Amino acid sequence: MNAIKTAFLLGLLSSVLLLGGQAVAGKQGLVIALGLALVMNGVSFFYSEKIALSMYQAQPVSPAANPHIWARIGPMTQNLCRKMGIPMPKLWVTPEHSPNAFATGRSPSHASVAVTVGILELMDDREVEGVIAHELGHIVNRDILISSIAAMVGSAISSVAQFGYFFGGSRGDDEEGGRNPVVGLLMMIIAPLAAGIIQMAISRTREFGADAAAAKYTGSPFGLISALGKLEGWKERIPMEASPATAHMFIIAPLLGGGLSSLFSTHPKTEDRIAALRRLA
Repeated sequence: MNAIKTAFLLGLLSSVLLLGGQAVAGKQGLVIALGLALVMNGVSFFYSEKIALSMYQAQPVSPAANPHIWARIGPMTQNLCRKMGIPMPKLWVTPEHSPNAFATGRSPSHASVAVTVGILELMDDREVEGVIAHELGHIVNRDILISSIAAMVGSAISSVAQFGYFFGGSRGDDEEGGRNPVVGLLMMIIAPLAAGIIQMAISRTREFGADAAAAKYTGSPFGLISALGKLEGWKERIPMEASPATAHMFIIAPLLGGGLSSLFSTHPKTEDRIAALRRLA
């Protein structure tokens, strides 16, 4: 069911991109948007991992590179991968002091897990293990490619919307004048909103699955429960700047905001995730 729902949502996301291109520039815009959708999906498949890691200045973690960090997270990651039956992903650390983590890549054999410096500073080994197990859960559940494609296409939709705002929408290929700024303004508002809602739906259904996988393969939900509590508290003390297009990739939403913005959060409420984990115990 999750695979069917994801395919539907990604198709809808691409449809918004195509309709946006048509609204901005008619048939020509539709063709351009189609080409953009194909390019973005191709880039997402082959290069999303490198793009995401470079965005957050990730540095490799291995016995040769950052050996002190490897000594802490390398063996526990190897042990979890053996239990899950997946290849060892590449490990990375980012210089961000706000505690967070994400997984990226296109398949279990081409995957990376990145943690921030902040998570290593604030959490004990049991909590770090819970976080890494959650990210490996996304890899096991094959969420990472879908999340990467959603991020790339979502960014493209926002770009089309901005183009529509500045250049106006098309009234029709046969009409003179050809540009309707009202349509452009609507695209500026509606397209990012649609992209955000779809990204939210893709991510929210999968966070619970990754949480459950972490509880299963670590043997207890309590490490991740404690980690999620710390993550929720510290994200307000040390806010993290992150691209809205990649916010759904992190273990906890790095973007702050209340009111209407909370309606379009890419993550379930942390207290709901903790409650679900407690039920597993």
